[in-house]
Amino acid sequence: MKQYEWVTQSPEETMNIAMQLAMCLQPQDVIALEGDLGAGKTTFTKGLAKGLGIERNVNSPTFTIIKEYRGRLPLYHMDVYRLEEMEEDLGFDEYFFGDGVTVVEWAHLIQSYLPKQLLKVRIHHEGEQQRKIIFQPIGERYEQLCKEIVEK
Repeated sequence: MKQYEWVTQSPEETMNIAMQLAMCLQPQDVIALEGDLGAGKTTFTKGLAKGLGIERNVNSPTFTIIKEYRGRLPLYHMDVYRLEEMEEDLGFDEYFFGDGVTVVEWAHLIQSYLPKQLLKVRIHHEGEQQRKIIFQPIGERYEQLCKEIVEK
């Protein structure tokens, strides 16, 4: 499976990659975001929000699970870390197949609820400020999306 990788030197560079991605996003796009605590998942999501024209402050929805933001497209920001032992569907399909873009932090914890096609984004510490960002497209739509970003 093809991957696309970047190494960023600052939170601003991480946000810039996310902003480039946001400019290519369409309704029903799903981003499965993974990374250790403090790796930059929320920073990446802030870049997506900025690229979607969202002016509100974006922060992690750890205790609320889902936060919604309005911009060029709605952004549904999920943090499912606390749902590890979930036994019921919380209406994820309404978000995944709705009119906006969905970002799921700790997506592996709800793997069985995720759409078959999505963009996996992994963020790893490479140093104090340095991060490695890996895009792994699953499905033709996301492969095209990655190619668009690389060509910019």
